[in-house]
Formats: sequence, C-alpha cells, structure tokens
Amino acid sequence: MKAVRGPTDHVVVVGAGLSGLAATLHLLGAGRRVTVIEAENGPGGRAGLVEFGAYRADSGPSVLTMPHLIDEALAAVGDSIDERLDLVPLHPAYRAEFADGSSLDVHSDARAMEEEVRRFAGPEQAAGYVAMRAWLERLYRAQMRRFIDANFDSPLGVLNADLARLAALGGFGGLDRRIGRFLGDERLRRVFTFQSLYAGVSPAKAMAAYAVISYMDTIAGVHFPRGGVHAVPRALADAAVAAGARFHYGDAVSRLERLGDRVVAVHTVHGRRVACDALVLTPDLPVVHRLLGRAPRRPVPLRYSPSAVVLHLGTRRSWSRLNHHTISFGAAWSRTFAELTRDGRVMSDPSLLITRPTFTDPSLAAPGRHLHCVLAPCPNTALAPLDWARLGPIYRDGIVAELERRGFDGLDASIESERLVTPADWAAQGHGAGTPFSIAHTFTQTGPFRPRNLVGGVANVVLAGCGTTPGVGVPTVLISGKLAAARVTGVRDSRHRAFAYRSPAASTTKAGRP
Repeated sequence: MKAVRGPTDHVVVVGAGLSGLAATLHLLGAGRRVTVIEAENGPGGRAGLVEFGAYRADSGPSVLTMPHLIDEALAAVGDSIDERLDLVPLHPAYRAEFADGSSLDVHSDARAMEEEVRRFAGPEQAAGYVAMRAWLERLYRAQMRRFIDANFDSPLGVLNADLARLAALGGFGGLDRRIGRFLGDERLRRVFTFQSLYAGVSPAKAMAAYAVISYMDTIAGVHFPRGGVHAVPRALADAAVAAGARFHYGDAVSRLERLGDRVVAVHTVHGRRVACDALVLTPDLPVVHRLLGRAPRRPVPLRYSPSAVVLHLGTRRSWSRLNHHTISFGAAWSRTFAELTRDGRVMSDPSLLITRPTFTDPSLAAPGRHLHCVLAPCPNTALAPLDWARLGPIYRDGIVAELERRGFDGLDASIESERLVTPADWAAQGHGAGTPFSIAHTFTQTGPFRPRNLVGGVANVVLAGCGTTPGVGVPTVLISGKLAAARVTGVRDSRHRAFAYRSPAASTTKAGRP
C-alpha cells in the first residue's frame, strides 16, 4: 500500500463530516496530532442538523446501517459506541407501500422476513427470499475485505481470490436480472433493488455487486440514534476532542500553502494559518479540486448521481400506517429511472422515502407534534439545470398533493412549520452537480477506477469522503476515513479486522455491534 511521503506528525483534516471524523480518530489512535478545520459551526457535514420552529431534523442521511464501523472508529482511541450513543434497532427497518394498495414490512430478522414474504406473496417467493438472503451474505463477504474496505494502488489490486468469488456469485451481471432469479414478484424486486439509486444507477443498469447495499439495509439492520443521525458526528467529535484533537469551527479553508511537492500549511478565510505535515481533504470533489488548483485528467468526465428534493415537515398529526421509514412506491418504475438519469425530468409518478423520526424519538419535536421528512429523487443540475427557485415551491405542492392522494389525508392542513431543500441548496453547499450523493457508482467510477484517495503530484495530501474510495453512504464514508488515515500512517491497522468482518446481521447487543 502506498502512503504519503515524509513526516506525518501533525495532520490537518479539512471537514468535520463523518469521513473526516473517522480519519481523525484513526489518526489519533496511531499517535498523530490532529487539527480539524470545519467551515460550519459544528460537526456533521452532510450529516448535519436542520432546526426549524420546534423541530430538529437530520439534514442528510436518515438510514443508519453497519454501526460497528462507528464503534471501530471510536475504539481507535479507546472509546466505544455504548458510551457515546443510544442506538435503537428499527423493527421493521422499512415499510414498503405499493400503488396497488399492498404493503410489506422489511425485517432484518431472517425468520420474520421469510414469514412476511410468505404472507405478502406466497410460499414460492418466501423460498426465493431465503435463497436470495444466503446469496447476499456471500456477496457481502466476497466484497467487504478486498473491494470496499481496501486501498487500491492500481486496477491490478482487484486481481485476487475474492474477485473470482464475486464473479462466481454473478456480481458482474445485472442487478435486476440477478434479483429476478430469486424473486418473481415485481414488488419484491423493487424492495431489494431500489438501493442502487443511492449509488447513482438504475437497477436495470447496475451491477449485481451493488446488491451489497441491500445487504446493509435489509440484513445487517437499520438503526436510529436518539437525537437523530446527527448524534453520530457529535459523538465522534466529542471522542476526538477527549483524545486530544483540536477543532476550529466556522472557518473555511481558503487556500493551501505549498513548498515543492508538499502542502505545508492551510490558510482560512478568517486569516488563520495552520502548519501541517500531512493533509486530509474531505469536501466534495469540486471544492477539493479548487483548493488543489487542478482536477485530475480522466478519459471520461465524472458522472454524478441523481439529486433529491427533501421536504422537512413539522406537523400537528401523523398517520398510523407510517413506520419510522416508509417507502411509497409509485406505479411507474423503469420510467422513473429514465426520468432521473436520462431525461432530466422530475418523476411523473414519484417513489418517495418518508422518514418519521419522532416515531422512535419524540424529543425531536415539541410534545404532541410530529416530524416527517420526505425525500424525492430528482435529476442533478448537470443533467437538468432547472430553475429550482421557481420550481421548488411548485414541486413541494405537488409532493404534498400526491401524498394526500395516496391516503395521507389532511397533510397540508396539519403542517405548522417546514423546510424545503432542493438541488440549488446542495449546490450552494459545494456539492458537485447539486447532488448530496456525489459521483455515481458506474463501473468506471467504482473500486480502483473511482477517484483515488492519494493525490498525484502532491506528496502529503489524502482524500476522504463519498467522492473517493470506497464511495457513497454512511458505512462507506466511515471506511474512507479509515483508509485515508492508513495512507497517512502507512500502516493498515489490523486490531479490529476480525471485529469488522463478522456479519453485522448476527448482532445482539444494544448498539447492534457484532
């Protein structure tokens, strides 16, 4: 594994999001001094906090999986998830509602899910689910050690025994077709393939290897931290401070000071100069490229994932059919992905993720009030430079009207406070193409072909975050921080490897750790 050259005693980490915090903890555990510079007034990055009226909502991810990776970062400094977070396992992980009026609860427990599929679609589909679950577990084991939790120095790094295992499992075939071998019911196939949209590709075009995201969602289990997902970066930052890290909040990095092929200091908008031996950059790629003064040349331009409109609603009532996470599928499916990834249009028959955090943690709203967050995928601004200042309120009204048509009667009248987030807002935060999901996981942007976390031509700069390896999502950005730390220290810490690769689905502890 290649590492940065020269001294690495003092490391500056730019960005206090999940990847930056994970990098910080692993660096501290390896004996480095760490200074973190964050433009916002507190930790979180994409996993930030939105406060409006009497409501506190997560600004980013609402689905938390693989919490053992949080514990791994905390363990690097002798801390633990049990000391820092109160994680609630969600049973069911999701509720899926379909246009034909049917619904399905998605359980992580194998027996409970088998029985639910039998109720929903019959014994043949239940048997298919059992077989698919076993396949997903084998797929996870084949990918995690060598393809996800791995630093690549060249594409040749994928030539290992796990590559053969992944090929034998059909990982390089089509996702939709592979899941279809197990499940004939089109509704069930949606439940186990929609996650590919997180990776920026439609199920019809995604590699079957991306079913590992479905493993994380539907087998490893979904959790919710009391206080919201934003409690995770707060916990990581508190542990880092306790271990000796210094944080400078509310001060963005304006430029990098270079001497030869090294960055020797960072300068901030408030006039601070912070000397460094090594540097970890975690902002989105456009910001990183601006700071470095150039973008790496690629034979094909980067392709970004679809974006999302998020509507945070504080309401005077809720609806009993809503679980913590509810997916409301429209009747359309393939047309939906064409609109999002090819045509550059908002969904004509939307599929929506409705998160009701107060279902699990009522403290996120005033007594007797409820918090609902509605996520509607939409085209990114590179594909469709829409006028969101004009379209946003119109689309908001359309989402609310569609939800009322789907049975959430009285929704509009119950809203007492709200916050609308559009691709224009994501772009203003520095996210490329106005999407919080960064670059898509196409084949040429996956694994060793994704932008590397080592920066060519600079001896002591490493990247972390969803724009580099291994990719998008809470588990992967936590891993990216660990991988960045390994690039700095030159040592792949093996203390937690057995811990990290036990199947998270076997967890029985409060925090869901293996």
